[in-house]
Amino acid sequence: MSAALHLARPGDLERLLPMVAAMHAEAGTAQDDDGRRAALAPLLEGSPHGAVYLIGPRGAPIGYLVVTFGWSVAYGGLDAVIDEIYVRRAVRGRGIAADALDALARALRDAGVVALHLEVDSANAAAQRLYTRAHFTTRDATLLMTRPL
Repeated sequence: MSAALHLARPGDLERLLPMVAAMHAEAGTAQDDDGRRAALAPLLEGSPHGAVYLIGPRGAPIGYLVVTFGWSVAYGGLDAVIDEIYVRRAVRGRGIAADALDALARALRDAGVVALHLEVDSANAAAQRLYTRAHFTTRDATLLMTRPL
């Protein structure tokens, strides 16, 4: 099974929505399809703030990945955050997510991104193992804090 990444375009929205809804249901994220459409559309239309990648065949993706961009003085330049990564339940455990993370890291590094970050649930041991295998590390003495606006 291929973990190839394809940059998603506006025409991919209908393929993405069921996967995003499934991911949000698993994560307990309260958002409806209108909210998901509003959040995805700018990224699919080329917003400089982020991108959506389809994982697997473009016509029948097996997952998706959302990355957003920022700037880090501490890391010395353009950085990125994996906002969401999802692989269909039926094909999990085959190394697809790890391959997709490696492909993303290579592509972003080649594009000048200096650091890639992600957030993981402290109770999700399987995800933590995946991210550790993909060369992500915890930052000592830091805690992600959020203020919804």
